Amino acid sequence: MHKLLAALALTVAAFAGTAHAADSTCEAKATEKKLAGAAKTSFVKKCEKDAAAGGASATCEAKADEKKLAGAAKNSFVKKCVADAAK
Repeated sequence: MHKLLAALALTVAAFAGTAHAADSTCEAKATEKKLAGAAKTSFVKKCEKDAAAGGASATCEAKADEKKLAGAAKNSFVKKCVADAAK
């Protein structure tokens, strides 16, 4: 039980760090593309959402491994988990 809580805490900490890093990276990419106004806002929002989904993917993979899923069951679980995280 303690291992599960420790793993969850590390995952949350990593995701929080990823979200902040994604924000800086997305802003930099928008500036690099010389975007401004609504175009910049839209680009940054989509970029951050995509970055969060990437972080969710790693978390979902870890959860699937904990459940000892493999093959199609693992793929289905990860796909649903990532979709739920993006909501």
